[in-house]
Amino acid sequence: MRATIHSVTLGLCGLLFMAFASAEMTADSSVHSVYQQPADFLQEVFAGEAPTPEVLWITKSLRPEVERIMGHSLGVLRVRYWRRGERTAWILDEIGKDKPITTGIVIDDGRIERTKVLIFRESRGWEVRYPAFVEQFKGAELEGKRLDRRIDGITGATLSVHAVTKVSHLALFFHQRVTATSHSDLQ
Repeated sequence: MRATIHSVTLGLCGLLFMAFASAEMTADSSVHSVYQQPADFLQEVFAGEAPTPEVLWITKSLRPEVERIMGHSLGVLRVRYWRRGERTAWILDEIGKDKPITTGIVIDDGRIERTKVLIFRESRGWEVRYPAFVEQFKGAELEGKRLDRRIDGITGATLSVHAVTKVSHLALFFHQRVTATSHSDLQ
């Protein structure tokens, strides 16, 4: 009887170990949640017909400000964006903790119209996709070199909050550059 109890206990411990090991592997594996495809986001933003993408070159003169906003180099020479009139859309990636978070940002008249997490690849911090968080960006603009408002964080999602905040700030900066360039071209 004692040997049977011992065998059952060992068997249960083995099953529990395998269950925990499996759960740990799942927690460490890449989480990849696509909330909206970037192409679908652009179709929605531009009422069914996204404009042809344009390119903003990350020139030597832009690089220091980009690095100040992001806290690092973007690692790319150009960024695609979509524009109709004074309205631009940006799809930007930024690392949360380990993986990129793909965010769509729409700027109209120098203010954020919409920020939306499109693809989330981290194992935690996904709460940044909820309207309660992203609505904070609506109407935000640059005040000097900073956002005109403080963005409230989410407990347990600090790095994801920082990532979405940085790309929203960067989209505003880029919007200023592309709209200022087109205005100077007209004069």
